[in-house]
Order: sequence, then structure tokens, then C-alpha cells
Amino acid sequence: MSAATPTPENATPQALRVRIERDFARSGLMLHLGAHLGDVAPGRVHIHLPFSASVTQHLGLFHAGATSAIADAAGGWSALTLQPPGHTVLTVEFKINLLAPAQGESLEAVGRVVRSGRTLTVCQVDVFALQAGEKAAIALMQQTIIAVPERQS
Repeated sequence: MSAATPTPENATPQALRVRIERDFARSGLMLHLGAHLGDVAPGRVHIHLPFSASVTQHLGLFHAGATSAIADAAGGWSALTLQPPGHTVLTVEFKINLLAPAQGESLEAVGRVVRSGRTLTVCQVDVFALQAGEKAAIALMQQTIIAVPERQS
């Protein structure tokens, strides 16, 4: 590994953010949904999803698919912040509990690593609805992520 390539142990906050932004920009689903990246720190990533008619279900609430998608992404990228260069991550499984109707101006998914191993990482994601400066918990996800070598394209 070259000295110019930061490892998770010595990566600057800016280098971590650049790494996650690069992957976020390549995520067609996040772009399609209108999601954007929030805070990035070692083992923690926030994703925001503004309300729009294109992410609703029949009652005008955020669709569970949109909620699950940003939760999955926040957990996955929180795991990626702890992976060495040359590796990426894939979701192995997740369980999501929808705690309350997802309604508000936006959603915020906060992914955090619970345990990072050499191959598998366990993450927890809290999803909040934001309305007039208030936050309400609307979903909780537990997720298992696998580290894999990044494909050269």
C-alpha cells in the first residue's frame, strides 16, 4: 500500500468523505430518489431524502421501499468507511422495523457500524422523519455487510 493511499486508520475526514461521495455519485438509485449525502465519519454515514411525490405510496407517505433504500445505503457506506482501499461492500441481509408512518419534509438515515470484522460487518441504521425542526424515529434496520475486493473497471 502506498503512503499516498490512506487506510481507514489514518484517513483524513476529507479523504473518507471523498471516498463515500465517489460511490454515492455512482449510485443510480440514490440519484433517482433525490437522496443526498450528509455527515460522513469513520463508521457513520447520514443520508437525507427530501419529500417528493415520486417517493410516496398511495396515502402520500414516504414509501417503505424508499425508506429501506436509504437505510441500506447509509449502513453500507458506514461499513465502507472502515474498509481498506481496494475493497468495497455488499449487503448480505437486513431486517427493518417500520416504527411509525414516514411523513415529513424529509427522511434522515443514520448508519453506524456496530461491529466491523475482516469479512463481515454488522450495522444499525436509525431512520428519522424531519418536520419543522422536529425528528421522529420511523424505522430501525439491522444489517450485515460483506467486504469484497473492488472490481477494476
